[in-house]
Amino acid sequence: MKYFKKLIVLSSCAFLLFFIASCTGQAKQAEQEGPNETVVPVITLERKDAVQSFEYPASIKGQQNVEIRPKVDGFIEQILVDEGAKVKKGQLLFRIKNPMYEQEVLTAKAAIKRYEAAINTAEMNVNKTIPLVEKGIISEYELEAKNLELLTRKAELEEAKARLQNAKVNLSYTTIYSPSNGVIGTLPYKIGSLVSSTSPQPLTVLSDISNVHVYFSFSEKQYLSLISDENDGTLEKSIANLPPVELILPSGNLYPYKGKVETSGGSIDASTGSISLRAEFPNEETIIRSGSSATIRIARPVENALLVPSKSTYELQGKKFAVKLDSGNVAKSVAIEVADLPVGDFFLVTKGLNPGDQIITENINAIKDGDKIKPQNNKELALRK
Repeated sequence: MKYFKKLIVLSSCAFLLFFIASCTGQAKQAEQEGPNETVVPVITLERKDAVQSFEYPASIKGQQNVEIRPKVDGFIEQILVDEGAKVKKGQLLFRIKNPMYEQEVLTAKAAIKRYEAAINTAEMNVNKTIPLVEKGIISEYELEAKNLELLTRKAELEEAKARLQNAKVNLSYTTIYSPSNGVIGTLPYKIGSLVSSTSPQPLTVLSDISNVHVYFSFSEKQYLSLISDENDGTLEKSIANLPPVELILPSGNLYPYKGKVETSGGSIDASTGSISLRAEFPNEETIIRSGSSATIRIARPVENALLVPSKSTYELQGKKFAVKLDSGNVAKSVAIEVADLPVGDFFLVTKGLNPGDQIITENINAIKDGDKIKPQNNKELALRK
């Protein structure tokens, strides 16, 4: 029994010595091989042509917004259109009831007949006086008086005709026609409402939205970045050379037609530090309505751009960093400078990185300076770029 116990103890000691020797050998081998390398995806930077997008909130107005107001007082007798209806130029919209204007026309017509009769009488008196003057029965003074009376009656007739014309014009104002093609806005007044030229609200607003104007503004800094040396440093030439712009509707959908930036404000607003611009978009299908909001997108080509994925960077104390590999595949954080506006999911690098640099694209927060990296090409990201 004692023999077997000694054998067990000796066997245990031998196994323990073997285990210690094995661990010591593995540690020495690990020291000889160096630290473990971390496999991470990387991308090699290269210059490529890209498109930089500028997006700005915008407001939309019709090409022409006309307030329809009555020129005369009266009660709304008929409303011949509905809100949102498309109308043509010359289409009847409203009828206003005011008997006074009809009465003025009748009165003016009656006055014309009265003065026409008076003219006939005056002409007869002149014709009767002429032979009497020729025979010396009465003096020429009587004839001149008759002629003056005839002229007075004719003047009164012209005045009556003018009053009739004015009465007809006033009466015509009781029927309101569309001044142009467009879309009817809200109708704040209903049939029977008393309206006048001084009413606080118009009868409606007619919007010509066959083309729409999109108004937006950007900062002075963005304005300066928009001007390029090749355009002689003028905003007008820069705007003229801009490609067609896009419109993002409030729903988030992209408007199917592109527009053109046409005009800009003459100066920078000192209170906001911004400059205003206007773009025009076709709207034959009347998809866009006046008064709505949207986002305008301006795309500008950038040649030989050095792009870095936005997820491959991090910020620290107001500065932006990327993790670059040196020639020995050792990670090192480098400060970079980028353009104000991104290019999709990428930043446009202006300083800190060069073509050919390898940067880590994922899990950069887990990488420390000095870590040995085994780079793995991020094919998916390289393909997207």
